Amino acid sequence: MRIVLKQFDDTVASAPLKGKRRAIPDSEAGLTLLEMIVVLVIIAIVAGLVTMNVVGRPDQARVTTTKTNLASLSSALKMYRLDNGQYPTTQQGLKALAEKPVTPPLPAAWPDGGYVSEDPVDAWGNPYVYSSTGASFELKSLGKDGKPGGEGLDADLDTKGG
Repeated sequence: MRIVLKQFDDTVASAPLKGKRRAIPDSEAGLTLLEMIVVLVIIAIVAGLVTMNVVGRPDQARVTTTKTNLASLSSALKMYRLDNGQYPTTQQGLKALAEKPVTPPLPAAWPDGGYVSEDPVDAWGNPYVYSSTGASFELKSLGKDGKPGGEGLDADLDTKGG
């Protein structure tokens, strides 16, 4: 944007405007049409690049989301253990973080609302695979295909605690 400042003589500069506006000659107008088009083209290019990088990688975003969720669930499981002396059993599963277990061993201290708001699933909508010895746990996402093993987006993602 072009800003044009002109020096006025003291009588004009100190006189009140009294509702009059000075016409701006075309040579002093802000942005020209060509400059506006160039700015819009640059904005469109940047928006296109951002969109391609964000929208073009939904599966990579799911991997990142699942890794983040695994870390959050691991923290929730550790809080459960701090409160109750052990991790939920394999049979109780991750549901024990969302709903108070009704099968033994019953938690000694279970907070209102639980440790997570709902029975968790990974970013592809598949349930996590949870196993526990009571003293340690293993938590897995089976990846995009929902099957053990695999490579790339189908690879398993896991975390362990104990």
